[in-house]
Amino acid sequence: MQFVLQLFHNFGAACAEKSFFGLPTWYHYLNVAGKMQIDSSTGRCEFVTLRAGFKVNDLALIGLAVIDILLRVAVYIAIGYLIYGGFRMITAQGEPDSVKRAQQTMWNSLIGLGIALAAVGGVSFIGNAIK
Repeated sequence: MQFVLQLFHNFGAACAEKSFFGLPTWYHYLNVAGKMQIDSSTGRCEFVTLRAGFKVNDLALIGLAVIDILLRVAVYIAIGYLIYGGFRMITAQGEPDSVKRAQQTMWNSLIGLGIALAAVGGVSFIGNAIK
């Protein structure tokens, strides 16, 4: 029974990535590229490339993950501004100037959301393609 639990721990939870509000971990693309493996002696997830020397490609993968995290935060901010623009629209009480500013806030947030989503898709594509 102990062997089965150890086997499940090694394959299921050791290199599993934890997520916070859907944000990837900083080592996400290292894990995707196979640069991380489970050490059989300790049962922990460790970097494979540190044994053979750190490479510039590894740093690029970490940088892509950080950029991915920042872009996803930008998506959340754009959604927040869209909600804020809707709130301003509701509280404008029909005043043309306030309605126009609320509409401008909503349009700007939609444009920012589209740009951020496209950038997240591009970074994810590049990060998953690098191996």
